[in-house]
Amino acid sequence: MKNLTITLLLVLTSPLSLACNRDSGAPSAEPKAVAATAEATRHASPAATPGSHEDWCDEHQVPESQCTRCNPSLIAAFKATGDWCEEHGLPESQCRICNPDLKLERPPKAGSK
Repeated sequence: MKNLTITLLLVLTSPLSLACNRDSGAPSAEPKAVAATAEATRHASPAATPGSHEDWCDEHQVPESQCTRCNPSLIAAFKATGDWCEEHGLPESQCRICNPDLKLERPPKAGSK
């Protein structure tokens, strides 16, 4: 019981001790900038041409312009064409669970072979 009490105290007070070690000034923008950069490398720019190398969702390994997990408004179009896996909540043409041999490859960069 004593070990459980000590463990609970450590778990509950750890966030407080971390907060006390921070500078009292304004919070740094660096963590947000790093997070934004990481996010940008995982998702295509809205200006990317559909079907291009830049039109790629690294997080879900599908073209960004067809990524229903990043853009749920696309779901209706996939359902309307009968391209929907209800069990897994993905377009059937992207469902690697139902289609384990499915290969979705990012197009090459313009000018490369």
